[in-house]
Amino acid sequence: MNTTAMSTIAMKTAVVDAAFRPITPGHIHRWGGARLLVARFADLDETPFLSPAEQRVVHALPARRRAEWTAGRLLAKRLVGDALAAPADEVEVLPRADGSPYVVVGGSPVPAVRVSISHTARHVAAALAPGAVGVDLCETASAAAVRRVADHVFSPGELSRIGTDRPAALAGAWALKEAAVKADRSSIFGAAPRRVEILGLRPPVLSGRRRAMVWREGDAVLALVLAPSPGPAG
Repeated sequence: MNTTAMSTIAMKTAVVDAAFRPITPGHIHRWGGARLLVARFADLDETPFLSPAEQRVVHALPARRRAEWTAGRLLAKRLVGDALAAPADEVEVLPRADGSPYVVVGGSPVPAVRVSISHTARHVAAALAPGAVGVDLCETASAAAVRRVADHVFSPGELSRIGTDRPAALAGAWALKEAAVKADRSSIFGAAPRRVEILGLRPPVLSGRRRAMVWREGDAVLALVLAPSPGPAG
C-alpha cells in the first residue's frame, strides 16, 4: 500500500480533535482567496445603507428575522467594499430565487464575486470569494439538535470519525456540511448533505475537491467552504 493510500485511511479513521483555533470578530480575515468576517450581534452598532430593493426584501420578512438579515448585509457589504473598493451606498446584496445572496454594484450584478451569509442567536458571519463559497455558524449549544438529525446528514462512516459525544465536533461537522451545500447553492434538507463527505475535521477535509477551514468564536463554530464552481454565478 502506498503512502497516499495509508494517509487517506488514517485520516478516515482518526479520532477527531475538536479544538478549533479562535478567530477574531470584527476583523476581515483572508483564507484561500476568500474574505471572511464574523461579528457578535452585541458589538454591531451600525446600520447599513439599504437600497430600495433591499428595503423591500427586509420589510417582507418576519419582524424577528429583520435584524439578522440586516446584520448579514452589513458584513457582506463591508467585504464587497474591501474587495472592490465600492462605495457603501452603491453596494446591494440581494437574494436570488433560491434565496442565496448575490452582489450588485452601481445597479449591475457582479458575477466576479460570490457571497455567503450565516447567523446564530449571538453571531453573524459573511464570506466573499471569486468562486463558489459557503459559510456557516453553529453554536455548541446546538449539539443536541444536531445529534437528533445526525443520521440524515452524516453517513455512518462520518459519525464514527466525528463522534457524537463532543459538542464542538458536532457543531463543526454541521457547520461544514451546511457551508458545503451553500457553496453548491443547495439545501441541508434532502440528499445534498450526503453528497459531501467529511474525511477529516482537524484539519477539515471534504470530498469533491472542496477546500475548507473551521474556527471557533466564543460558543460558536464557524466553517468556510470553497467549492469548484459549476458555472456562472447566475
